[in-house]
Amino acid sequence: MIFTKRFNEILKISGKTQVEIAKAIHVSKQCVTDYKTGKSVPSIETLYLLCKFLEISADYLLGLSDF
Repeated sequence: MIFTKRFNEILKISGKTQVEIAKAIHVSKQCVTDYKTGKSVPSIETLYLLCKFLEISADYLLGLSDF
């Protein structure tokens, strides 16, 4: 799944921990782990917060653009 692949790439680049991300987007650390492993994907509201926090476009994470 492209979201999982790109989410993992961005996590490595950002240097943010799963705990930091979880707090910023108001979900549990386990939820972030589930995004990393492809077990689940964020809701639209959570995706918005995630993109704002990581300073990345939703289009990129969803595979709609290459940047």
